[in-house]
Amino acid sequence: MTETILSLKGVTKRYSGKAAVSGFDLAVKSGQITGFLGPNGAGKTTTLRMALGILRPDAGKIRLFDRTPNAATLQRVGFLPEERGIYKKMKAEDVIIFFGRMKGMTMPAARKAAREGLERFGLGGERRKKIKEMSKGMAQKVQIIATLAHDPEFIILDEPFSGLDPVNQKMLEEMIRAEADRGKTILFSTHVMEHAERLCDQIVLISNGRKVFDGDVPHALSQVPRRVIIETASEHDLTTVLQAIGSVAPQDAPEGLKGWLVELRVGSDAQDVLKACVEAGVKLARFEPMRAHLHDVFVELVEKSNREAV
Repeated sequence: MTETILSLKGVTKRYSGKAAVSGFDLAVKSGQITGFLGPNGAGKTTTLRMALGILRPDAGKIRLFDRTPNAATLQRVGFLPEERGIYKKMKAEDVIIFFGRMKGMTMPAARKAAREGLERFGLGGERRKKIKEMSKGMAQKVQIIATLAHDPEFIILDEPFSGLDPVNQKMLEEMIRAEADRGKTILFSTHVMEHAERLCDQIVLISNGRKVFDGDVPHALSQVPRRVIIETASEHDLTTVLQAIGSVAPQDAPEGLKGWLVELRVGSDAQDVLKACVEAGVKLARFEPMRAHLHDVFVELVEKSNREAV
């Protein structure tokens, strides 16, 4: 049975009487990559701070390594906060050593981890450079290295891709996969869906302080209707041809063609659309089933949550 590394049950946090997080449940399983998704202000950072004992919940129960979060359990965690906090006058290597020592590492072990981490992220030649002399992306990488220096069992990254260019975002994705391959448990928050779709075993979506989805990526993608784009020179009214299969709306198309977007009903698929068009004599210039993306799920569920919150 897979161990639960982090458990939140019915967790609520209020500020000035307003709930930032309300009745929130979360279970992070050992060895998994969990994406904690939500728009800005949804409650992600507040939830992570409660999970680490930085904030105390107003209600609910939190267990980290099957204990209330404390100094001993936090030694097993590597945490990258959303608000980056490293000393700008310190040299890159010294910053990593400092954080490693805070996590109980010996000086030789911390120095070795710092130098290996800097080499791994392409900063070996910058180890004596002060943080204030580095670019934002370089400083971000230094803090990621510091987060991992003590080889934590559980890695929590709050918006880790923020401030990184596409090349370094790819490098960070590879690092997350490598750590997971080593058996580490990883939880990262983001509002950029592409990273989560490529990386995650589990997706948890929070909106307006409440959980609105918890499952794997295929389950998430099943939450949005499947769609098909059609373009035709025929004069057929596709709203009539396809009325039993899905809803149909006009869409822009090249000159001389009519465009339609078909949103399939539950139980229908793209082949049903194609069959109905062939039987009706509709000559198709374009027939394109659209693949759902996690971004579509995000927009759909957040908008639904916003409507329910009004």
